[in-house]
Amino acid sequence: MTLIQDIDHVHIEVRDREVASEWYARVLGLVRHKSLARWADDPMGPLILATELGKPVLALFARDSKPVSRDATIAFRVSGQQFLDFLSELKRHGLSHFSGQQLTPEHVVDHDLAWSIYFLDPDENRIELTTYDYDCVRDGL
Repeated sequence: MTLIQDIDHVHIEVRDREVASEWYARVLGLVRHKSLARWADDPMGPLILATELGKPVLALFARDSKPVSRDATIAFRVSGQQFLDFLSELKRHGLSHFSGQQLTPEHVVDHDLAWSIYFLDPDENRIELTTYDYDCVRDGL
């Protein structure tokens, strides 16, 4: 018997939930989850971000400014065209690669079955954008 239906959301720590929420909206198009918004009224509670279709994906928890306490990556799946569109907007977003360099299309990783690009949010949480539309991205690059 399968118990798990889906991943509901991932907890991440941020210095400022409002600033992080704005960044995730601008860079990844995530929006505040309307029906779960009141949890953010508690300064220790989560600010839930969701896809435009309302699926919760991230719970932002405020933390003091300190090094990230986990070595984990949050991977978001996108279509091949969305991946290419994201790459075309890299300069505008001014994102950082794990290496500390500015993120560029040269940081795209070919996994033979998928394409990914890895970067940091402003609180140094590791983010991956990945697509399994391999041919679309190969042809678009």
